[in-house]
Amino acid sequence: MSKVQINNVVVLNNPAMFKSPLQFEITFDCMENLEDDLEWKMTYVGSADSQSHDQVLDTIYVGPVPEGRHMFVFQADAPDHSKIPAKDIVGATVILVTCSYHGQEFIRVGYFVNNDYESEELKETPPEIPDISQIHRNIMAAEPRVTRFKINWGDQVAGDQQAGTPEVEEGSTALQGMQDTDSMLGPMTSSFKDVHSMDESSNVEMEMAF
Repeated sequence: MSKVQINNVVVLNNPAMFKSPLQFEITFDCMENLEDDLEWKMTYVGSADSQSHDQVLDTIYVGPVPEGRHMFVFQADAPDHSKIPAKDIVGATVILVTCSYHGQEFIRVGYFVNNDYESEELKETPPEIPDISQIHRNIMAAEPRVTRFKINWGDQVAGDQQAGTPEVEEGSTALQGMQDTDSMLGPMTSSFKDVHSMDESSNVEMEMAF
């Protein structure tokens, strides 16, 4: 069983302008004291054509983590639009939030994102070079996709299920409203069908939530 269970994720500052910071309020339960850091990462999928356009918006380390319920806000700056192909700036993409322990990813949350102009005129006749100042971002907060992986938390014994394989957990009460899916079982890719997001802030403030 995972020693960290995501209880809830709230997408903040949504919808917003493309250049606005991304913010996620994450609540998670730690089943026992963890001496080492949890690594949280937020990734923006820049293009479905190549993983080279993916941008890691922020990586933070939280720890040691005491047993109990914790809540924090994961915030990151918007992606650098100059590193995204012009044809992929407007339209659908994905944001991923992942968490790892000892370099092993144990949960991945992905959200679909829609970037578009608010003006009907610009929607009908978009400029050849996207006008970032006019593009709005809308994260599909009600439709997250979640995948959990079994990992070695440091107490695995011989014969246990191999770390890195998907956890078989049905009907989890964690992350209410989110759906488990086997579409995210492989390595992180730039395929829109694989993703959902999560967040944390560069200046992380974590507090006990009772």
